[in-house]
Amino acid sequence: MAEQVYDVTAAERGDAANRILNVEIGAANLDSPTGLAETSYMNDKWPLQLGIYKNIPEFKIAVDMRAIWTVGNEIEAAPEIRVIMDHVRGWGKDTFRNIIKNMIVVKRLGQDSYAEIIRDESGEIFNLKPLDPSTIKQVYDKKGNLIRYEQVNRQSKSTAQKFSPRDILHFTNKRVADEVHGVADSDALKKIIEANNESFADVRLLMHRWVKPIMKFMLATDNPREIKVFAKLMDEIINIGDNLYLPKDTAEHEVIAVSGNSTLNPMPWREHLKNYFFQVVGIPQIILGSSGEFTESTAKIAYLAFEQSVKDEQADIMEQISDQLGLEIKLKFPASLRNELLTDEAKDGEEGKQVNIQPNETTAGSGR
Repeated sequence: MAEQVYDVTAAERGDAANRILNVEIGAANLDSPTGLAETSYMNDKWPLQLGIYKNIPEFKIAVDMRAIWTVGNEIEAAPEIRVIMDHVRGWGKDTFRNIIKNMIVVKRLGQDSYAEIIRDESGEIFNLKPLDPSTIKQVYDKKGNLIRYEQVNRQSKSTAQKFSPRDILHFTNKRVADEVHGVADSDALKKIIEANNESFADVRLLMHRWVKPIMKFMLATDNPREIKVFAKLMDEIINIGDNLYLPKDTAEHEVIAVSGNSTLNPMPWREHLKNYFFQVVGIPQIILGSSGEFTESTAKIAYLAFEQSVKDEQADIMEQISDQLGLEIKLKFPASLRNELLTDEAKDGEEGKQVNIQPNETTAGSGR
């Protein structure tokens, strides 16, 4: 009998679609004025940013909660300023506080937020109307100074109305260098959100397969028509949940399953993604009513860091409202833990002191 000879040159190269790639951090450029007579900018990423906000629940609740804490329970202002604020109705049912909260949400998820400043005949502020950021074009001169805003028609993309800078309330999120727009929080979270969605889909499919596993049937026939009839019958029965009665030795079945310990547990990875997400977005999970922090001490430290971040944003909002609207208001942080932390620190210091130490206790065993 002749020896079997195998031709190794017949080997072919496969296509490993899931191969590990080198990680590279892409370069970034600023959207700065170009030096031309006029430079314009519009946020063409708004539909994607809004989609993330509306479809990613953890991002929505984080942005919403951040705006709630930044505005606080109420806005403090002098009586004459309060009169102006009370007349602001937005689209008819808004309040000054809700409009500011709305603009904080929009600037964090979409870089910039805008509201039309409507004045009465005497030039006093009469109303504020939030605008769709995807329809607002910023126009700059060759020196990089803002000269006007243009509202663009959604369908025709033509300019529908022009505004001078004094007629638009404009909040910018974390502007960098001489860039003409802010930076959306969703930009830095994109890969975390994608990884979380992938993991969620994997676990969802896994749970589905536990409840409704994949079956393998070995039939006592190789007739394509008979196999097709049996397959249709089984699919209907499995979906309905009825019993099945077969003649003896006509079919065998087997559950196609993966052993529980043969793959990694996805839950620690999902927990890591959740913690990483809220760390990047800048809001402790305890603020959302979750127990993401391990101990009371770590929760207090996270809360204190959150407080400083919110107060910094409050200062920015108050400055912008003063500069752009001429209204002096005060945003108060809802609840501070600073005094409680100082009290705990004082208690720890007292408990750490050594008391009632006798002189002979410090010299015991010294030979004196």
